[in-house]
Amino acid sequence: MSQTLADPKAARDHARAQGGTRVEAMPILPPVADDLPAGVAADDLVWEETVPDGGYASRRLARGTRLRLIDTKGDACAALNIFNAEMPTERLNVADTVKVQWNGYLGAGKLLLSDMGRVLMSILHDDAGTHDAFCGTSNAASNTRKYGEGRNSGDYPNGRDRLILGAAKHGLTRRDVHPCINLFKGARIEADGAITPQVGPFAPGRTVILRAEMDVIVVIANCPHVLDPRAGWHVTPLRATAWRGPITPADDPVRLAAPEATRAFLNVEDYFRR
Repeated sequence: MSQTLADPKAARDHARAQGGTRVEAMPILPPVADDLPAGVAADDLVWEETVPDGGYASRRLARGTRLRLIDTKGDACAALNIFNAEMPTERLNVADTVKVQWNGYLGAGKLLLSDMGRVLMSILHDDAGTHDAFCGTSNAASNTRKYGEGRNSGDYPNGRDRLILGAAKHGLTRRDVHPCINLFKGARIEADGAITPQVGPFAPGRTVILRAEMDVIVVIANCPHVLDPRAGWHVTPLRATAWRGPITPADDPVRLAAPEATRAFLNVEDYFRR
């Protein structure tokens, strides 16, 4: 093989012969999915990708788009950053997401709020129940301490650097990567303040569906939870599927669930009233 690839023409022919190859973890272009919810047309599908263990993905999604994330094998950890696509200085604020909603544990009906008091995305469906708004993601130093390696190019890439790579696809830099939430891997705060990680592995197929309430940039890193107590490197592929959908109406139950939720949606509507 090495002799073949040393010849540029042979290398070209070898590369072209791989056309049409499908592997488990890759973007599907054009996007195709055979398990869309009832009422969702195939033409509305805008994103279909399986993010490998240790991988990352990013995408700009229009207001109203639904994003379904599936923990395909029960050990995924989706570190999530969200930006206002039009003005990326507005971004997910984890502290406000927790504080404004009087709840540190995310689930169906909860909002992912920006630092401007607006809803970036809302959680429409959640059958996982193990998410984390406290711990953030791993970095090169934490991975080096645990695994002996933490570089992006190494065997144990870290979540923060993966988020940086995803953000860079949209012209953002290291300084733009902010504290994230982790979906599918949880953390509970005990009465004495101790943090108890909930890292599984869990049953495969757990699903979260998010709705974009603004035009957003979503960046996902699929790396082990920073507090995973297991000795080895444990993370499995994550599937992302997105389709177009209607903008949230005035009588939406998530919007009306609490006064603070209604206010956050009013802030969004005021933004688009310009």
